[in-house]
This record gives sequence, structure tokens and C-alpha cells, in this order.
Amino acid sequence: MAYDPNNQALRLPKRHASPIAEKPDPEFGRRLEAAQSLRNAVTVSMIVLIVFTLLWLLLTSVGGRVFPWFALLLGPPLGFAVRLAGKGLDWRFPAVAASFAALGTVIGNVVISAAYTASELEAGIATVLSRTTSMTWPVFFDEVMTGADYVYALFSAGMAAYFATRRLTRRQYYALRAWQDRNRAAGG
Repeated sequence: MAYDPNNQALRLPKRHASPIAEKPDPEFGRRLEAAQSLRNAVTVSMIVLIVFTLLWLLLTSVGGRVFPWFALLLGPPLGFAVRLAGKGLDWRFPAVAASFAALGTVIGNVVISAAYTASELEAGIATVLSRTTSMTWPVFFDEVMTGADYVYALFSAGMAAYFATRRLTRRQYYALRAWQDRNRAAGG
């Protein structure tokens, strides 16, 4: 029997390793890189943060109790929004998403605490928030924010960062690599 170097033990087709028919186009990679927008990512992060905080406040007000685990639900939509609006390919976009997710968890807790304080004082949420002083914040972070809130913020930030990076097809990835290689060769 002759030796066959392409012999497959299970005789499964190699669909995942098909060669690319054409050479990657560096111009296509340049367009992918140019489509990134950090400003769009930050803008959509702010919008998602505001909508999420209002939704969390509404759920807490209607339910009559605080749902601290709701902070975990901020990460995935924020990450997807950054992915769609920012079209990011590098580390800046997951960093933006993670930062806004962690910040959103803290802001959500502040707004919910202000809502409960406002109902006890028979005042508005804006009034309570505007009357905070530098002495209010240490008390808030000592008494209201628990270790679980920080863990929820961390996991929400991790999920947002995971979902924030743009997913590329094989053709897009090779075109981007060809563009980056051409830039490295031209630069040095």
C-alpha cells in the first residue's frame, strides 16, 4: 500500500480550511480600518447607558424592590451597540464598552438610591441628585454599594468588552492583515 500524506483518519471533508480563491485586497483592508469610529462608539454608549438606567429605574419603581443583578444585563447590549456603531477592530472599542458598562452600573445604583431617597423625602430625583455634596459620596459608596455591586460591574464590563469588537470574515481578516503589512513595510 502506498503512503498517502493527505490520508484522513475519519475521512471528513475539510470545509473549514478551504483556501482563499483570490489574493487579499489591501484596499479593502484600508476601508475596514477607515470605517472605525470611536466617536460613534462613545455616543451610542451614552445612549445605551441612559436608556438602560431609565429601564432599571422603571423596573425598580414598578417592582417595589431593587434588582442589583440587573446590572449584568447592561454588558451585552452595550457591547453589541459599540460593535455596530463603532465598527472597531482594535483595543479601544472593548475599552470604551467596558468603561461605560462599569460606569453605567454605578450610575444606575446612584439613580435608584436617589429615587428611594426622593420617595422618603417627598422630593424629586433631580432635587436629591442636585443636593448631593462631597460628604454624600463616601457615605453612598460605604453603605449603598456592596461587594456584589462591584462584582456585577466587573462582569458587565467583561461582557461588554467581549461583544464590542467587530467580527471579521476570513476575507476581511486577510485583507486587513495585507493592509497592515503594507503599512509596516512602507513605514520602516
